[in-house]
Amino acid sequence: MPSPLKLVILDRDGVINHDSDDYVKSLDEWIPYPSAITAIARLSQAGWTVAVATNQSGIARGLYDETTLAAMHRELGRRVTAAGGEIAHIAYCPHGPDDGCDCRKPLPGLLEQIRDALALESLEGSWMVGDSLRDLQAGEPLGCRPVLVRTGKGERTLARGEGLRHALVFDDLAAFVDWLLQQTR
Repeated sequence: MPSPLKLVILDRDGVINHDSDDYVKSLDEWIPYPSAITAIARLSQAGWTVAVATNQSGIARGLYDETTLAAMHRELGRRVTAAGGEIAHIAYCPHGPDDGCDCRKPLPGLLEQIRDALALESLEGSWMVGDSLRDLQAGEPLGCRPVLVRTGKGERTLARGEGLRHALVFDDLAAFVDWLLQQTR
């Protein structure tokens, strides 16, 4: 049996940075979890590819624009690089819930974008890490293994419990990375 793909796909808000029910609308409001930046770097250093799949409906809602989002993603990349890591690709959905797109999670479009951008045949066996059920559902049709973190909206998601029977649950991204790197030694 071939070894699983060494790819970890992360949701952004609530996994990499603090989330807000009022949306993360500016670079000043984008506050990463320090342990998440380090965790991404550790994955990279261990030979894992890291990508991000994030719904950003605040763009469709007129709360911020794609230039502001790009600034947040540049800062994310800068911090991860400074820590010794790399993010291979960031896919985002700028649409609102009623826009009828194919990229808004729980649909798999963002993950398909990542697959295509990284020139992969499949995402089977990769990891999808999120703080909401829709994050995990986006990876299901593509064979991603689901991981729920308790940060962000993770505790609320866990309390609902629906659809999480196959998900591994960790306190945060760093705890997942600790576990994953132990498994793959």
